[in-house]
Amino acid sequence: MTGAGWQRSFVTATALAVQLGSTLLWPASSAHSAVSAVDDSGHRITLPAPAARIVSLAPHATELLFAAGAGAQVVGVSAYSDFPPQATRLPSVGDAMRADLERIIALKPTLIVAWKSGNHPAQLARLRTIGLPVFDSEPRKLDDIASSLERLGILAGSNEGVAAAARFRAELSALRERYSTRAPVTVFYQIWPAPLMTLNDAHIVSEAIRLCGGVNLFGKLAPLVPTVSREAVVRADPQVIFVSDDDAQALDPWRSFDKLTAVRNASVFRINGSLMNRAGPRMPAATARLCEQIDSARQKHIKIPRKPR
Repeated sequence: MTGAGWQRSFVTATALAVQLGSTLLWPASSAHSAVSAVDDSGHRITLPAPAARIVSLAPHATELLFAAGAGAQVVGVSAYSDFPPQATRLPSVGDAMRADLERIIALKPTLIVAWKSGNHPAQLARLRTIGLPVFDSEPRKLDDIASSLERLGILAGSNEGVAAAARFRAELSALRERYSTRAPVTVFYQIWPAPLMTLNDAHIVSEAIRLCGGVNLFGKLAPLVPTVSREAVVRADPQVIFVSDDDAQALDPWRSFDKLTAVRNASVFRINGSLMNRAGPRMPAATARLCEQIDSARQKHIKIPRKPR
């Protein structure tokens, strides 16, 4: 969208907010007490009452809200918010880079949960300018997801966030205990085929790989999402390759590299990106599957000794 387009959108959205009136943004009265939580940018979000109408601007935020017990209060979601199924029936407010400001305001939100690095900064700034509270969601560690469940539960006035966070931590703890002493396995994790893209060690997926005893071969590269060549992958010779793609044919390009250890040992796996790449409440289940596949590669690669317990 052009600069002029952004300006027109903002002016229209602001005018709509004025027409709707401030009672649209905050209930005139509430029996509930004020609630407060710190978002992932370090900003404290304080609401006069638990959020009764919430708009999510990212699929992972939608999943977090529903898991935290705030699903009934979610009135709008971003594109690709496909879980849980109830989310697919909610009004769409656009995708990460092009949120529909007019529609967001018309939904009368008392809280917006945004994706800090995914949503357009100018749009988030404009939503804040017209007085809408915006919670930045950017879990960078697995433990941040559990904390997000607790904090969003607080802002929604739900106790379910605490219980969901406890379950999340328990599931991760069990996985850490099971795989922490196992021998390392080298991993290449593909998120896009052309150009060939992976993730570095700062990404939450790499933490999941480490939890399973995996070593991200390109984890030290500077960009969060580095571009690499197939030749570089061949030289690195990973013991397991993960391809984040729903296409059943997505593994075919790698199968021709029959000298790769991962290919020889049938350790090239397709993984569900919606489960693994979203920093949401389903990550323990996705990580458990990731660990199982890494462990199968570990067993096939007999040259790797198991660490003593």
